[in-house]
Amino acid sequence: MGETQTGTDSLRAARLVSAVVAALMAVSSAVGLWIPDLYRDSPEIGAELRAYDLVTLLLATPLLVGALVVERRGSAGARLVWLGLLMYAGYNYAIYVFGSSFNDMFLVHVALLPLTVAAAVLLFRNFDAAAVRRRFRPGTPVRSISVVLMLLGLGLAGMWVFYSLRFAVTGALPDESQLVLPMPAVHLAYVLDLAFFAPACVLASVLLWLRDSWGFVLATAVLVFGALYQVNYVVALVFQARAGIAGARGFDPAEPFVVGVLLVALVAMAVNLRRDSR
Repeated sequence: MGETQTGTDSLRAARLVSAVVAALMAVSSAVGLWIPDLYRDSPEIGAELRAYDLVTLLLATPLLVGALVVERRGSAGARLVWLGLLMYAGYNYAIYVFGSSFNDMFLVHVALLPLTVAAAVLLFRNFDAAAVRRRFRPGTPVRSISVVLMLLGLGLAGMWVFYSLRFAVTGALPDESQLVLPMPAVHLAYVLDLAFFAPACVLASVLLWLRDSWGFVLATAVLVFGALYQVNYVVALVFQARAGIAGARGFDPAEPFVVGVLLVALVAMAVNLRRDSR
């Protein structure tokens, strides 16, 4: 991708910081799963965080390490996956930092937030969005994928806005899908989705619809992030049910469809990404 010396230096820095992020993610997740009473929160929060630890340890961390290894060989796809995993890490550890009580891994969780942001900024500096766009085949179903992203962003934001307005009018407390969570955790989920995830989906959708170069970058990264975080949600449902949380259902009937659509869209992007720009 034609990098200058400054760009090469910042890319090396992005790799180094991301490697540290991967190591801290692995340590944090392993400790969370190994020590049963690490999380000094309500049982439903503890079950949720341990579920996220499992997904991070078994999926997110290996994927990040793999993306870093493959990206060094010049893979544009690996760099897009790398960005999506950094988005996942930033969103994920915001939940740990702002949505849980003090615990022995607090400083590790806090460190992961600025490190993830720094890695993402350094990585963004090294994206040649126009070159990425040229690697996608002309037949890439950008309109269909754009619609998927728009429906995801507007659908999620629409639910949270509806519940928030209902609370303002009637005083009925908002809901957080099928997860059983105390109201402060629901509040945090609304904040993160309305301020970060839903806008990212909408922005990626609009740019991709317009075939803007950054649309191809953001759409792929957001699909990686979204698909992985849906896995987090599914596993958290199971963990809450196995922990005997009152009201836990263990399954959301909409999830097979949501996960399936995201994976199909992600695969559609992946199979249309060429190894070179010819």
